[in-house]
Amino acid sequence: MKTSLGKPFWGAALGLALALAAGPATAQQSGQVNEEEVLRLAGQIRKKIVTLSNYSVFDSITFGLKHGPEGGYVVVVGGYASRPSLKKSVGRAVSRIEGVENVVNSIEVLPTSGQDEDIRFATYAKIYGHPALSRYNPNRGTPIYGLHRRLAMGISNDPPLGAHPIHIIVNNGNVTLEGVVDTESDKTIAGLQANSVSGVFSVTNNLHVLQPPKKKKKKKG
Repeated sequence: MKTSLGKPFWGAALGLALALAAGPATAQQSGQVNEEEVLRLAGQIRKKIVTLSNYSVFDSITFGLKHGPEGGYVVVVGGYASRPSLKKSVGRAVSRIEGVENVVNSIEVLPTSGQDEDIRFATYAKIYGHPALSRYNPNRGTPIYGLHRRLAMGISNDPPLGAHPIHIIVNNGNVTLEGVVDTESDKTIAGLQANSVSGVFSVTNNLHVLQPPKKKKKKKG
């Protein structure tokens, strides 16, 4: 993973992104950012977010850091939350971290329409129920289509438990896949599975691949 300032720093398999920005100089007159300090704080923020009880496979939270006017850091959180409670939880949890001066909460709360809820449920089943992708499912063995309670309550209110590397964001029938998979083939399959769900208007496949494609050996002439 690249950790250079100003470039994306992706939290592997958690649908969580971090952008680091230098911002205005405060205590450091040169304007240089203490990268070690920033990464330490970023790690704490990341841990706080992904361990929230209402953070799920249907959410994707991003955050960035910049120097604040009082010597601390301003944290800008963004991305998408499937429930309003998560937006509030993220803001509250991050604001309590030592070194955080202020939190700008720009998280967008996703629609909870019946159609979008059906798409979330079906896309989850299509992706995590596929034989090639089932190893990413922390709940292997659980009958996906037997979750009657989730259908009754809405899957956003009772999402599957566990850390899911492929996050499914549904916004008015448009699906975005975030997170990390092992191979380019897995990324392709996940995109195709999402595209096969009834009612989906579009699919944006932002999955990152851990293993680069193998280079073909040149035949000796």
